[in-house]
Parts: sequence; C-alpha cells; structure tokens
Amino acid sequence: MDLYLRAPTKDDLAAIEEYKAEFICHGEVLHGCACIQDYADLADWLDSIQKNAKEETVAEGWVPSSTLLAIREDGLLVGMIDIRHRLNDYLAQFGGHIGYSVRRSQRQKGCATRMLQLGLDYARSLNLERVLITCDKNNSASAATILSQNGILENEVVEDDHLVQRY
Repeated sequence: MDLYLRAPTKDDLAAIEEYKAEFICHGEVLHGCACIQDYADLADWLDSIQKNAKEETVAEGWVPSSTLLAIREDGLLVGMIDIRHRLNDYLAQFGGHIGYSVRRSQRQKGCATRMLQLGLDYARSLNLERVLITCDKNNSASAATILSQNGILENEVVEDDHLVQRY
C-alpha cells in the first residue's frame, strides 16, 4: 500500500465530509485539517484553505499553509496533513510546522508514518531546513511516528492543562 498527498478539490467534498464524520462520531480531534470542525459548509472550508495557501491571502492571525489529503492507491482518503510554510509565536511554541490525522479505520497500518515522510518531503520543497512537529505527551502513537522519521525531542511545554512534546 502506498499513499500520495494532494490538494483537495470540490470533487473531494463528500469524501472529506465522511472523513470528518468519522472523527466526530468517535469524539476525536481533527488535527492537521485547518479547523475543519468549525465549518458546517465544507465548500467554505475549501475556500479558506485555498486562500490560506498564499501569503497574500492568508487569514489574519494565520500563517500560509498547505492542507493536503493523503490518498491510498485505491482512492480512499486515509488522512489529512497541514504543512505550515512558516511559524507564528503560537505555532513556534505549541503547534509546529506539521499537523496530521489518520482516520480511525486506517490506523496501525503505517499511514501516519508514510504521511509524515511525504509531508517532510513537501516541507523540504518549501526550503524549510528545520521542521517543528508537536504532539500531546499522552499520544504515544504520534510520538512513535515522529521518532520513526528521526524526530528529536527538544523539550516539553505546558499548554492549558496538558503537556506538549516538541520535536
């Protein structure tokens, strides 16, 4: 099985809605999805991520980023990844350059590892020499994924009521 990353289009909205619903059904957070949970109309979300991809049109308080779909060879949307082109103060402390999520039904199959490999390649294409990736200390699966890609734990910081690991 292999995956590839690509930008979402209007043709993907039904698959994205299904993806979003799988997370909501299980009470899970949609990481790396550019706040998709805040949008009732996914066409509006798609418009926002297209605008946020460029420095000239990025929303105030945000940084330019590329929100991409991780698609399996058979066409299944297995994950989403957000690659920030630069960091603001908040992202430098807690959020990092890359956020990602994998749908529950596709976990433990190597999808997150492959997505992160591809995401790091994409970051290199943006001339990012160093990439910061964070995860909650209690998210051992994400930490293992980051470590598998030669992530080095820099430190841990407290955000609200939880500990964030910075790699």
